[in-house]
Amino acid sequence: MHSPVEHAPAEEAHVLGPYEMSPEDFEEAVSDALQLIPPKAASAMDNVAIFIEDDYTPQPGEDPATVLLGLYEGVPLTERDSWWEAGSLPDRITIFRQPILNICSTREEVIDEVAITVVHEIAHHFGIDDDRLHELGWG
Repeated sequence: MHSPVEHAPAEEAHVLGPYEMSPEDFEEAVSDALQLIPPKAASAMDNVAIFIEDDYTPQPGEDPATVLLGLYEGVPLTERDSWWEAGSLPDRITIFRQPILNICSTREEVIDEVAITVVHEIAHHFGIDDDRLHELGWG
């Protein structure tokens, strides 16, 4: 399953971005966002790794202008069967640093956007699709 968080339309983006933040501070924001996950949900996460990359590179066949804030790649918990664990690689959640910084103009905006993106991608791990996330305000 391939589930991206896409950027807001240009007219919604902040005029003052991009916000400058060191890779270390951004990593700390992602770590802080992970701490927002309720303990019961965090303990239910299974075989998933979180990565931070500078930017998303569109895949062959994708629009070269594709901008993603985050990406979940894997098999959601709701779709795994008894054979799933036999040799399965961990699910992968990637948070893309530069696209988030590009739409933010303050540290607080970066922290908020990172939290939204992290929660959004973890929700995909639990089998929640984009339509439902938008309904819940996590789109």
